[in-house]
Amino acid sequence: MTAVATKATSAPEKVGVSRDVLAVFAGLMLGSLIASLNMTLVAPALPTIVAELGGLADYSWIPISAMLASTIVTPVAGKLSDVYGRKPLYMTGIVVFAVGSALSGLAPSFWFLVAARFVQGAGMGFIMPLSQAIIGDIISPRERGRYQGMMGASFGLASIVGPAAGGFITDHFTWRWLFFVNLPIAVVTLIVIALYMHVPNERRRRTIDVWGSVTLSACITCALLATVWGGVQYPWNSVQIVGLYGVAAALLAAFVWVELHVPDPVLPLRLWLSRIFTLSNVASVGVAMSMFGAIFFLPVFVQGVIGNSVTNSGAILVPMLVAMIVTSIAGGQFISHTGRYKIPLLAGLVSMGAGYYMLATFDVHTTNGTAIVAMVLIGLGLGMSMQTYTLIVQNSVSREDMAVATSATQLSRSIGAAVGLAILGTILTQGLQTSMAKYLPPAAVQKLTASGNGSSATAVFDPAQLAHLPAAIAAGIRHGLADALHPVFLAGLPIIAVAFIATLFIPEVPLRQTVHVTAGRQTAAK
Repeated sequence: MTAVATKATSAPEKVGVSRDVLAVFAGLMLGSLIASLNMTLVAPALPTIVAELGGLADYSWIPISAMLASTIVTPVAGKLSDVYGRKPLYMTGIVVFAVGSALSGLAPSFWFLVAARFVQGAGMGFIMPLSQAIIGDIISPRERGRYQGMMGASFGLASIVGPAAGGFITDHFTWRWLFFVNLPIAVVTLIVIALYMHVPNERRRRTIDVWGSVTLSACITCALLATVWGGVQYPWNSVQIVGLYGVAAALLAAFVWVELHVPDPVLPLRLWLSRIFTLSNVASVGVAMSMFGAIFFLPVFVQGVIGNSVTNSGAILVPMLVAMIVTSIAGGQFISHTGRYKIPLLAGLVSMGAGYYMLATFDVHTTNGTAIVAMVLIGLGLGMSMQTYTLIVQNSVSREDMAVATSATQLSRSIGAAVGLAILGTILTQGLQTSMAKYLPPAAVQKLTASGNGSSATAVFDPAQLAHLPAAIAAGIRHGLADALHPVFLAGLPIIAVAFIATLFIPEVPLRQTVHVTAGRQTAAK
């Protein structure tokens, strides 16, 4: 049994990296891999899935359901890991994710798939925040920059394989294998974690804030449902939408009351008194909204407007992800070497803004080359910003608040992703009928925008079906879809601007050079 060095870490000195830390980190990288594949394998195949199962009007619910579940579970995951330990909860998340993957691959209908994706998202709600919390436990903030940079790079690396592999599998096999492929990876991950991940299991006597978790989850669900359904299923001023927002507001008030009165809140409100914590979470919401907006809606443009195959539309994301890997690693090294994090953050947001500005200018004449340039700019920005906000928050909190603060940051990212997809999906759905009407006769518009399994309805997203339509109708669809996607991409600019302003006002404090706990089978004596 390997012994671990017991050198005290109270002095602000640089902490060496042991073999135990590397073993733990390897397990976390594998967990990040399966969560990343979940996002990127499916994105280019969404048009094909909708073409087979139907659900055009509810297109965005396939990614949103996973985001919603992750958002609900994330704030609870940190608290449960304090009670039952990080490792058991992390492995539970992987098992739940694998079950959701199997159900997704077997889905007989659109809404069954949405429910199965919800299960997948619940697993992600454990995997993502706990991986960051474990890193926060065993690696000092000054060293953590390069490790979180590598975590971001693993996301990018998996994402490079994901879109291209997702498109290839969809074209040559069936989209169902996009979910089944997660299963062997999950099994290998579980074995590696069980054998090699050894982190201190500091169980604490804490009560679970059940009512806080319930009110927060219900609040997020009601607000998201209202955002997705508003202007699509129901008018914005309808009883259903106004009622859902009203219920969400009441639940938010109840959540705040609960958090102020329970001894161990699921999300301590005192954390929000910190300017670092609050502004970092605001910026994280904006980065997540813009990232997933690009990942999920650019393939729609490439397939429906440019006319690429599913495989090629997935490959169009590769330059963004390569750029993300480069700046994620380089940015992590820069932060660890200098201890400065605001410069790369602000530079990254400027690069993302430039990329989204290009997306907002896309039309039917846009080429693959132009799309690639925009993707590279967005990827450069994401690599410099995606993991850094978690580092900033972890550096500003104590060991006691590490898990819950990390979960809160992941919660903000999940809310940003879910709300962003809901808002952008609503913009696209609402804009389709109006934009199509400019180029097609009313009868054709009615067929193309009607929900269902018919070929006319799914031709908007399916390039294979688009190729068999009359040339005039196909051209009209491409023009209409380009017009409908324009406000989707344009909406990304103010979102990135808000993230930039929030980041500008984050105080830059020195990064600690000490760790909270020591990784290994034996922990340091206190």
